[in-house]
Amino acid sequence: MLKKYYLGFILGLCVSFLSYPSQPVQAVELDEDIRTVPLDAKGNTTVLTNEQVKRGKRLFNSTCAVCHTGGITKTNPNVGLDPESLSLATPSRDNIESLVSFIKSPKTYDGLESIAEIHPSIQSADIFPKMRTLTDEDLFAISGHILLQPKVVSEKWGGGKIYY
Repeated sequence: MLKKYYLGFILGLCVSFLSYPSQPVQAVELDEDIRTVPLDAKGNTTVLTNEQVKRGKRLFNSTCAVCHTGGITKTNPNVGLDPESLSLATPSRDNIESLVSFIKSPKTYDGLESIAEIHPSIQSADIFPKMRTLTDEDLFAISGHILLQPKVVSEKWGGGKIYY
């Protein structure tokens, strides 16, 4: 009886192995239009490389997603990372330069007070260890990821509980 199960297990492994593609599976590359995001408040844009897209996603998920899963803000659901919320902040945070500036030294939504002691940032890296090793390139990639997501997952990004 045990032999039957063992034989079935081996046969299942063989079928699984044979059905596994011999070539590595590649993710669909995002086209240049999708990878184009606002660079600065002057209206300049930049095209993220595929490496920056991957790096931004990985860094966002490991550093920011604890509080910003799906583009929401768990500590304040009224303010998300969706394009509208970012553009209505003071100063506006709807481009890479302004997001990098925010990550380095975060301020309240109205821009009047520093929130570095309660929001992970480069300024408060002594309190938030994950921020210690982030470079300007990392911050650029994370910001690019935030601005790219509305193009990839549309209204789900920052949409809240109804999506996540």
